[in-house]
Parts: sequence; C-alpha cells; structure tokens
Amino acid sequence: MSILTVEHLSHGFGDRAIFEDVSFRLLKGEHIGLVGANGEGKSTFMSIVTGKLQPDDGKVEWSPRVRVGYLDQHAALTPGMTIQDVLRSAFSWLFELEARMNEICDKLGEASEDEMTAWMEELAEIQELLDAHDFYLIDAKVEEVARALGLMALGLGHDVSDLSGGQRTKVLLANLLLEKPDILLLDEPTNYLDEEHIAWLKHYLTEYENAFVMISHDIPFLNDVVNLIYHMENRKLTRYVGNYDKFMEVYEVQKAQLEAAYKRQQQEISDLQDFVNRNKARVATRNMAMSRQKKLDKMERIELTAEKPKPEFRFKVGRTPSRFIFQTRELVIGYDEPLSRPLNLTMERGQKIALVGANGIGKTTLLKSILGLTPALSGGVELGDYLQVGYFEQEGDYSNATTCIEEIWNEFPSLNQAEVRAALAKCGLTTKHIESQVRVLSGGEQAKVRLCKLINRETNILLLDEPTNHLDVDAKDELKRALREYKGSILLICHEPEFYRDVVSEVWDCHQWTTKII
Repeated sequence: MSILTVEHLSHGFGDRAIFEDVSFRLLKGEHIGLVGANGEGKSTFMSIVTGKLQPDDGKVEWSPRVRVGYLDQHAALTPGMTIQDVLRSAFSWLFELEARMNEICDKLGEASEDEMTAWMEELAEIQELLDAHDFYLIDAKVEEVARALGLMALGLGHDVSDLSGGQRTKVLLANLLLEKPDILLLDEPTNYLDEEHIAWLKHYLTEYENAFVMISHDIPFLNDVVNLIYHMENRKLTRYVGNYDKFMEVYEVQKAQLEAAYKRQQQEISDLQDFVNRNKARVATRNMAMSRQKKLDKMERIELTAEKPKPEFRFKVGRTPSRFIFQTRELVIGYDEPLSRPLNLTMERGQKIALVGANGIGKTTLLKSILGLTPALSGGVELGDYLQVGYFEQEGDYSNATTCIEEIWNEFPSLNQAEVRAALAKCGLTTKHIESQVRVLSGGEQAKVRLCKLINRETNILLLDEPTNHLDVDAKDELKRALREYKGSILLICHEPEFYRDVVSEVWDCHQWTTKII
C-alpha cells in the first residue's frame, strides 16, 4: 500500500524551475535514498511533501492516519526546554493517557456504580496501552538513545537554547527515533555525527521496519541502509532499485547509451540535412529532398542532460611560516567546566592532522582556543610566526540576507564583478545561485560560498571544522584532491574516514585527553 503519493509535481523560485512534472510513490517498508547535486531541490522536495511549502502545481497525498517524522536541516527547538524534555515529548500521547488515568483515579471515591464500571473499563484500556508501549521504561529508552547519539556527555538537563547546530540536530534525531513514526524523513542525518554514532544509526536504520526517505551525500552510509535510490537531476526524479553503488552503475550505463544514441542521431540529422540542402533545388531530386525534410521534421530529438558545473578548488599558498605552527602549554579548554586535561600539543610546518573522537569532547573548542576565539580556562597557546590562517567554521549564518556576489565582494573589495562571478563559478555555483541571497541556498551551496572565501585568500595553515557537511559527491572529491595538493599545513575535524584518510598523515584521537565520559 502506498504511504505517500506525489503526482505531476512542479515547483520553482522566480524564473528558476526546481521540478517539472515529478511523480513519486512511497510504499510500506521502503528505505529510500534521495540523492543529487547541491541545489537540485532535495530539501525543497521534503518541505513540499511535509506541507511546509505549497507546490506550484501537482498533488501530494498521504495515507490516512500516517505518522510522519521529519528531521529538518534548520529546525529550531523551544528555548527553556531541556534535552530530556524534548526527548520525553516523543511520548507525549502516553503522558496524556497517564494524566487521564490519574484524573479517573481521583474521581473514583465519589463515583456512582455505573460511573465506577465505565471508569474501571477505561482504566483497564489505558493501562493496557501503557504496558504495550513500555510506558514505565520511557526514561530508560530516553537514556539509551541519548547515550547512543552522544547526548549524555552534555547532560539531559542541558538547556536546548544553548546547543550548537550539531548538538541540536542530534537532539531532534533522538526525538524522532524515540517517536518511531510510520515514516522517517531525514535530511543529512549523519552531519555532525562521529564514526561511533554513525555506526549506531546505521544499525538502527538497517533494522528499521517502517519506511524512510533520506537525503545524504555519505555514500558508504547510503550503501548500507537503503534499498532504493531516487535521483534528482535537471528537474526530474528517477527511481533506481538497489543501493547507491548499484544506482551509479546503472546510471553510468544509461548515460553512455544516451550519449551514443545522441551521436548517432546527430550524424543522421547531419546526413539528412546535407542531402536536403544539395537536392531541394533540383527538379529531379526535389521529391526525395522533401521526403527527407519530413523525416527531419518528425524526428524526436534526443537531448543530453546539461552538465552541471563541477567545482574546482585550488587553495592559494602564502609565505612559509616558522617551524612551529602552534604549541600549547598546559592548555585546558572548555567553557563553564573543563573539556580537557592540561594539553601540551605541538604542530609543525607541513603537518596534516585529523582530529577525531565523539561529539562533545572538545574538538571544535580546541580549534577555537588555538585561534583565540574561545578563551582557555588555564594554560595557553603560542602561535608560530608568519601564520596566514584559513578557518572553515562548522556552521554558516543561515539568516544571511546578502547575495553571494556581495558576500565575496565584502571579503575581497579589490575584485571586480567579473572576477567575483568567476570565483563563485569555479566553486560550482551557477549564475542563478550567484545572484541569490545566501540564506535561500541549500546547505551545500552555502558551504561552497564559504569555501570560495577560503580558496581566494593566501594561507599557510587551514583549520577546517567538518568541511564535508552538506557537500555533494563531486564537491567532496574535488575538496579532497585540493587538500592533498595543498602545500601548507592542515588541522582537520571530520567524521568521514574515507575522506580524511587520503588527506592527512596523522590522526589525533581526542578521547585520549578529554575529561568527558562518553
């Protein structure tokens, strides 16, 4: 039975079409990966099917009484609530039943015989429902999922208004998993998760008995958890059976077949047109020429998919720094309380290092402490001489109302408009993206704008905090190539081993110095 049916969907923003006559059907138990390049409309599709956005044309129809859980890239949480409050809210309907049960119990002392009989029957029904849904194990379930996603390190009493983007995403994901809806809609669920938590989520989704649709650029993860791929490209949505690798295998074969057919047709068109041009004026051959012209006019032309601009990242290398990039002396990082024991770390010129470890143990805080953006609790950091630092933050400003052109121009006022446009185009952004406000772009497109700032500045040390989040496959591959070629030093936080293993020569395991119990 179809849980979700989408028919003849069309949508666009201004003069930019996102979908044209798209249809989609979700069946019970299907595990779907929604894939495509940055800016193809994957998150927009999710917003339309969840009713957050009305399409220009078409129909979206859910089965009656289906419960939908949606993990949004930019969802917010209510200030004042704790992590535990949010996670327990997944069972709000059970708490409402408990409240009703308590209300009935309070009235039993004054009940008539008829009321007593009715209320006792209702109590029995409520108790049966509570038992069936393990109501008295809710706190244990909350702790289990919170621990699996690394939230226990923060503390369940932590105010959600004080969470980073990654921590917020994990709280929302934990809430969804506890709800166990009939269908999960997940937008980049592995962003901000470390390897351990990704492994847990992978196991959870593999065993998940209900349906889910997931947007992700994490290929190993997709391969393990999905059995269908829907590919979004050039305003169309195409279905492929199997995981991501199987999809790519079929897609490349189809692409090669289409290109071969296109070349054959172009040759036939050229031959026919040449015959018409040479013979239409001669009386003896005019009828043959007209016959071939009719064939040309009736021919259904093959069109190749327009090639998307592929990013080209080349980091500018500045002057040679001193031997030591930085040295920490008894450095203790943290905010209200320490996140590390006293650290004595040294990074030398030319080193390329990955920082790994669970979320919440202080990897981002260490980067910010090295840069002086977060004050140390004790000890200090001694930076080397002649450093030209390039810093990529984990999250951008999603409320940014400037256009992409203005964003780069503000950073590099000496460039003319043609140079700014060329710089953004090299990062894989089209003309329409370049002229759009940063806040309306997808997460991947926003990341490309921030990378554009980085690659156009001379640096000799790159501090990169989860640079692969939101980037599509082509952009990730190009970033990996650019970082391997980079002649400067790199300190990188990344949760994708298949990315950082090809870039760095050393891995620092932050579990060795954290004070957090994970």
